[in-house]
Amino acid sequence: MNAFVLKMFMLFAVIFSHCLSLNNAFAIGGAGPLDQDELKGTKNERPAFMDKVGIDENLGTQLDLDLTFTDETNTPVKLGKYFHNKPVFLMLIYYKCPTLCNTHLNTLMNTFKELKLKIGKDYEFVAISIDPAESHQVAKMKKRAYLDQYGDEAQESGWHFLTGSQESIDKVTDQIGFRYAWNAEEKEWAHAAAAYISTPTGKLSYYHYGLNINPKVLRLSLVEASEGKIGTVMDRVLLFCLQYDPNKKTYAFYAYNLMRVGAFLIVVVLIIFFIIFWRKEKRSKQN
Repeated sequence: MNAFVLKMFMLFAVIFSHCLSLNNAFAIGGAGPLDQDELKGTKNERPAFMDKVGIDENLGTQLDLDLTFTDETNTPVKLGKYFHNKPVFLMLIYYKCPTLCNTHLNTLMNTFKELKLKIGKDYEFVAISIDPAESHQVAKMKKRAYLDQYGDEAQESGWHFLTGSQESIDKVTDQIGFRYAWNAEEKEWAHAAAAYISTPTGKLSYYHYGLNINPKVLRLSLVEASEGKIGTVMDRVLLFCLQYDPNKKTYAFYAYNLMRVGAFLIVVVLIIFFIIFWRKEKRSKQN
């Protein structure tokens, strides 16, 4: 028994000693990766230009539809040309972006293909370059590439890739709340990934964040922005039960309206039940 206790004590001592040595290496005396970076003066810090990058939601803001841009055919156009009787899917990107913009667009193509609402028929697609140095030629090539990927030549009139002056770019980015900055080291624009839904009259109605957009959420945002011009009765019932949640940045069920719909359905069921009951009673009396 004493020998067993002694062995257990020795085992405990070895384990404790091992733990203590690890603690000394990483917590007390050891120089982990962060400590070494600080000693060498290479601490990983957030680049200063990133403080200028972000998105400030301006829901309900009226876009200036008199702003002038250049389309992919090198024709000067006013932004209002694309705002008539359809909602607008709007993007702020730049066409020579080596990473984020291409990834964003490629991911969106999958969503657009899955969506039953179609670009050109049900809504407009408008991309505006944030780089004033980009020309209509690169915009034309970008449009051709994504139109081929979308695979619907009949809807070409619904795709628009614009370039513009710094003045026009500054105004539209300020109205949307899109903040971006030039990364001099990488020689590229730093910006967030987002897309925006506008009503046919040019009022911002929804912000889609991130690379991927849920097709169901995109559909609801377009139906809501269309002001009743597209969508089904079921879409409108869903929108009645849902409400935009600024914290979650998406739609969430609105309890009050959900209860109203539930109460309405209960009343309808009761009416149908009483009609059927009344008819049965009437027949039984006649017999």
